Amino acid sequence: MTTSRAGAAPVTVDRAAIEHRLITMRKSVVQLDSLGRLDGARLENDPGTGLALERVLALLNDLALAVNRQVCAGVLGEVPPQTPAASFGAAERAGLIDAGLAAALAPADGPHHVLVQLCLDAEPEEVAAVVSAARSGYREYVRQVTDWIAESTPGPVV
Repeated sequence: MTTSRAGAAPVTVDRAAIEHRLITMRKSVVQLDSLGRLDGARLENDPGTGLALERVLALLNDLALAVNRQVCAGVLGEVPPQTPAASFGAAERAGLIDAGLAAALAPADGPHHVLVQLCLDAEPEEVAAVVSAARSGYREYVRQVTDWIAESTPGPVV
């Protein structure tokens, strides 16, 4: 369980569960880094790369949703959001992430993994930009959540 910041209401979240999700998220961002150049020709000639991208981005989305739902319930005392987009707004209200990051991780056109899927079908040259935005956003998400845990609890964070 996490303790509250000075003067704040008690925070009841499972720190260990969040930290384990963050470990997987860090590894997933590194996997995206390791894929290298993502031009249209590569994606057309190597469909497995596109599938791997879509799967890693879906995993990152799912892990962030799980963290956001847990923090929303524990900090805000609200029913956890059902969609990733709503969960990023709740995470911002809970002080987990900032407004800019919440907006970046909930693109108006849909989740990053869905955008990659659509681009693979119609505009493979756009995949690199979608992946770059997602990679940057989730890297920052991990940093901000790690900072939130460190500020909310005593002791080291993974």
